Amino acid sequence: MTLYAQIKLAKRGKLLYNSGMKIALFGGSFDPVHSEHVALASAAKETLGLDRLIVIPSATAPHKLSGAVASAQDRLELCRIAFRDLNAEISPYEIERNDTSYSYLTCERFRAQYPDDELYFLVGADMLENFPTWRYPERILNCVTLVAGGRGENGAERAAATIFQKYRKRVVLLPFTGKPVSSTEIRVKLAFGKKPAELDEAVYRDLKEKGIYSHPAILPALALEKPERREHSYRVAVMAAEHASAAGADREKAILAAALHDCGKYVPLSSPLLKGFRIPAEVPQNVPPSVLHQYTGAYLAEHEFGIRDIDILNAIRFHTSGRENMSQLEKLILIADMLESGRDFEGIGELRRAFDSDIDEGLRACLARQLRYLRDKNFSVYPLTERAYEWIARQK
Repeated sequence: MTLYAQIKLAKRGKLLYNSGMKIALFGGSFDPVHSEHVALASAAKETLGLDRLIVIPSATAPHKLSGAVASAQDRLELCRIAFRDLNAEISPYEIERNDTSYSYLTCERFRAQYPDDELYFLVGADMLENFPTWRYPERILNCVTLVAGGRGENGAERAAATIFQKYRKRVVLLPFTGKPVSSTEIRVKLAFGKKPAELDEAVYRDLKEKGIYSHPAILPALALEKPERREHSYRVAVMAAEHASAAGADREKAILAAALHDCGKYVPLSSPLLKGFRIPAEVPQNVPPSVLHQYTGAYLAEHEFGIRDIDILNAIRFHTSGRENMSQLEKLILIADMLESGRDFEGIGELRRAFDSDIDEGLRACLARQLRYLRDKNFSVYPLTERAYEWIARQK
């Protein structure tokens, strides 16, 4: 039976539902669920006088490169914890479908289940601006009324006006302006053993106990670094993770590679940790001291911390020098190492803009600047860096 046939039968009284309720659907990856998710849902419940709030964690969101990081069961349980004070229902519908989570399918399914109720679909202001690019927006609007948080400068009112003009459907704007929260940055904080202020205490405790978003290699590797170097590695990981999707790299590999990229920085060659280390035979052997740690870092990552993924190892191994035929992850880590938010040198804004525009253009600009700096200072130029620049320059 089709969804619309179910609706028709329901209206004839063949199916029994509670009618006349105000129900809001709140979907998302919730990877992880954080304070702003709860604050938005709370504002909707109070403003609309909701009878029911249904939170629907997604299986694989269409805009995610590699899907959620936490397991489906973990995200369901964490949502139960986070939304406990709102008496929300946590629905496994999209997860049990085990397919890409398109909102039109979810809205049609719940409209069929609740044909006589007021059905709302809760979104953040940033999502509202992209709504016309969603799959079958008309079908969504035929089932639900969009509800968005935020007014004024965040563009919600402008986006709502655009939707009304295009689809002749109103959008309910809540008297709520959320704080900017990055789920990606929360995941990096957790990976680095930091406590994100944006997480409910019970959610944080559950994440920490289960080791979600962490990796056993990260904290031991960071222990080899000085405190200021650990903060640098954190900022590299944030930049790499935030740009991973656009760069065509795996976000979790980017976090791990960034976390370990400088683990050899302060480990002397005489250390027992480097017993058996040799500079790889296939690279130039006249390695400047400023470059050597990329090789020792890759050795430690593999032999001390158990990393076996060759792309992660190569991202560490060539993060300072670069090389020909770099992978997307290798490019990403080299650039993030050079341009992370704590760096400040003349021309860095231009380099960041180039990176934001295109990863290859960003790499070309970064390597050009690096070569220029080394030559201006009469420092030794490692041949791999020259080869890397010549290679990326030919890709234009």
